[in-house]
Amino acid sequence: MNIFSNLLPQTTQPTTSKKQRRGIEIKSPREIEIMRQSATIVATVLKEISELVKPGMTTADLDTYAEKRIRQMGATPSFKGYHGFPGSICSSINNEAVHGIPSSKKVIRVGDVLKVDTGAYYQGFHGDSCISIAVGEVTQEAAKLIRVAEEALYKGIEQVKAGVYLLDLAGAIEDHVKVNGFSIVEEFTGHGVGRNLHEEPSVFNYRTREMPNVKLRAGMTLAIEPILNAGSRHTRTLSDRWTAVTVDNSLSAQFEHTVLVTETGYEILTDRSKV
Repeated sequence: MNIFSNLLPQTTQPTTSKKQRRGIEIKSPREIEIMRQSATIVATVLKEISELVKPGMTTADLDTYAEKRIRQMGATPSFKGYHGFPGSICSSINNEAVHGIPSSKKVIRVGDVLKVDTGAYYQGFHGDSCISIAVGEVTQEAAKLIRVAEEALYKGIEQVKAGVYLLDLAGAIEDHVKVNGFSIVEEFTGHGVGRNLHEEPSVFNYRTREMPNVKLRAGMTLAIEPILNAGSRHTRTLSDRWTAVTVDNSLSAQFEHTVLVTETGYEILTDRSKV
């Protein structure tokens, strides 16, 4: 789940883990094992949704399914009620870049680019992940946008290792997006994740000097989540105060994983291929 920048410093659960300076948590082996479980719940739900979604369903149908499955697996939905958000998933279609609110009036149609983002809170820790789904046959532009968005996520993840810097991730993502002719939404970033759904550091998807260029350490857990637009990078927020749409009505796609930093590389905790 992306966040508005002014939400990042706020906490939802007590924080007791050891911290790096700037408040970045380093998870213990016990905490990492719990996060593997919360992340597996998220991965399972998203994999199931990707297989069941079809034209004619509503985003409220998907929300109901996600909440039921999260609770069946012993967790609670991370998003529901978070700063007032009403759903267990964010469901954003086509020009909706992020934070779409599930609705019984929002019908999924052939050709849609559907983003489904969800989180699970299990034994004190959150997992967080997002996928983009091509509903039926989509345009060539839409198919390319979805493909490049997922590739960009993995380009960033491949940089993850203790001792590298956030700009290494950001640069790899930015370069892949730009060479493919798309733009990166800058209003929203990835984030740390753990006891709280949103923790430090901000994990940006483009080169910038406006945010701290944090050096990664083993035990950090990051939600890496590039959002790509087919047109302008700019978005605006609708009157519901959540849904962010592209200013030029262009398509948008997003992928996200919760990733553990290790001494030798990374572990994708929300890996759907393992569930």
